[in-house]
Amino acid sequence: MTDKKRLKIDVVCDIIFNFAKRTNLLIRLFAQSQWDAELGVKQEILKILKYKDMKALTRTDFNFPGQKEVYHGKVRDVYNINDDLMVMIATDRISAFDVVLPKGIPFKGQVLNQIAAKFLDASADVVPNWKLATPDPMVTVGLKCEGFRVEMIIRGYLTGSAWREYKAGCRSLCGVTLPDGMKENEKFPHPIITPTTKADEGHDENISKEEIIAQGIVSKEDYEKMEEYTYALFELGTKIAAEKGLILVDTKYEFGKRDGKVYLIDEIHTPDSSRYFYAEGYQEKFEKGEPQKQLSKEFVRQWLIEHDFMNQPGQTMPEMTDEFVGTISDRYIELYEHIVGETFVKTECEEDIAARIEKNVNDYLTNR
Repeated sequence: MTDKKRLKIDVVCDIIFNFAKRTNLLIRLFAQSQWDAELGVKQEILKILKYKDMKALTRTDFNFPGQKEVYHGKVRDVYNINDDLMVMIATDRISAFDVVLPKGIPFKGQVLNQIAAKFLDASADVVPNWKLATPDPMVTVGLKCEGFRVEMIIRGYLTGSAWREYKAGCRSLCGVTLPDGMKENEKFPHPIITPTTKADEGHDENISKEEIIAQGIVSKEDYEKMEEYTYALFELGTKIAAEKGLILVDTKYEFGKRDGKVYLIDEIHTPDSSRYFYAEGYQEKFEKGEPQKQLSKEFVRQWLIEHDFMNQPGQTMPEMTDEFVGTISDRYIELYEHIVGETFVKTECEEDIAARIEKNVNDYLTNR
């Protein structure tokens, strides 16, 4: 489609949309009309209108009972309640290459929060975790733990950033020696842990187990417990993924400590923290050297790369159209349904999303 025709579509969409806010009704009536636009323009307008009024939560500024402080991360906003509980809100922000993109993705926060909640519940008998309740589809409330300043990344396959470094000649990753002759997306003989420092801003940095302990970032005892839990969680996640016809390729876990006990905190096995391949066709694609069909947010990174953006000096963030934002939303919902194995139920919100969350969290904190 030419830029001129796209401009005409955008203008028509804005005119139609401004006549009414009840977009679902507009789409239904418009689809039933007899207007026969050339070259599928009508279908293009319907597709764009579908995403025009979708809501996204990109910022929170609550004042909950007992609130002492708030931390705004790249995606999650975390509220400290009386130094005892944490209210973690999965917003609709999306990040890539350590930068938050300019538009939120509708339903992304709900997708991430509900996937994480399901896996936290499924792994509670394997590793103690922080979760207490999910009073809203975008919120988890749990125990406040003192988080360790490292992320435990575990890889079952050579792909992503690890492959890019390997391809460039690197044969040691975070102190782990990698054998020669490996191919992209090849399975490691055994999963490897490649930890990173956890940065408040900017890039996380690769670091070895030995450096973490030597620098006193984490004690030897605590690190070995985190290591034990990481392998156990990855084994469980791999098993659950296989039951859904998926391969858990790599993921990250975060841990904290409370009353001398190490807990799993934050998200687990979500498409933001993990990479999945489809099991069907994996071997054939690997042998042919073809890209794997995967479930992750890698498609967002690839879109940015194709638009010459990797958050390097001098690069400009490309424009995110409503249609593209809607496409990302659809992909996240697809990820949910494949990973969880259930139909995703959108929490439609006629009112302000923030107002709904505030009410649900206040009710939980007041009545617990």
